[in-house]
Amino acid sequence: MLVLGRKVGEAVILEGGIRVVVLASDRRGVRLGFEAPPGVRIQREELVAPVEEENRRAHADAASDWMPLIPKPEQKDVTVVCSASLRPGNATRPR
Repeated sequence: MLVLGRKVGEAVILEGGIRVVVLASDRRGVRLGFEAPPGVRIQREELVAPVEEENRRAHADAASDWMPLIPKPEQKDVTVVCSASLRPGNATRPR
């Protein structure tokens, strides 16, 4: 782990064009600002673990064997009747 000392207004540049700026520092903690390209997601660590766990649980639920419980629609014989001839010259043009 790299440990750096930074003052308010100073920044650190990370690979990928990510810039971390110290905005404020007091007894309660440090406020950081992050500048990153639009495609880079930035999330707080304490939010990542619950989301990953929920995704794992949802995937496990989806993998359960519930599909056979869904009733299948009845199959009906369908007869298509076409009264128009599709010879050249019989087609109508949209207006």
